[in-house]
Amino acid sequence: MNIRSFFSYLFSLSALLLIQIFFLKNLALFGQAFAFLYLLGILLLPISIRAIPLLLIAFGMGFMVDVFYETIGIHMAAATLFAFLRPLWLRVISPTGGYDDLQAPTLGEMGLGWFLSYAFPLVFLFSMAFFGLDQWGFGSFFSILTKSLFSSIFTCLLAILVQLLFFKRRRGI
Repeated sequence: MNIRSFFSYLFSLSALLLIQIFFLKNLALFGQAFAFLYLLGILLLPISIRAIPLLLIAFGMGFMVDVFYETIGIHMAAATLFAFLRPLWLRVISPTGGYDDLQAPTLGEMGLGWFLSYAFPLVFLFSMAFFGLDQWGFGSFFSILTKSLFSSIFTCLLAILVQLLFFKRRRGI
């Protein structure tokens, strides 16, 4: 990774974190769908990133959200789980020839179908962990399931919208 792309990722992560903290904190559609847009910063990290830096970035982002949301480590734990599962899921959905090291897992690079099959399961598992920890277990499983489903849909729609509005598109052949 060159210095220019490093600062580009750093700026993107910071911007998504600030948007999450200052604009999306109290946003909940119908009391069921919450936005976890900062996860897009973890999703869009290069495919070739090593596990330890990925886990540290997710841990740090979750910690910052927890500090401002006063959620006592819930975002930190769920985001770290999210980062732990990301390389495993990338291997599961890997194309036959594997990924190009320079390829970014973005909507513009990989397409809508691939991006949804990549992002939605990870965001759903993040949401299940987050709401499970938030409600101290799985006692009200259907409440956790509905919040996780609607929050995952809302977060993925926001992630797609942000990428369509602010990220470069792949040039046609």
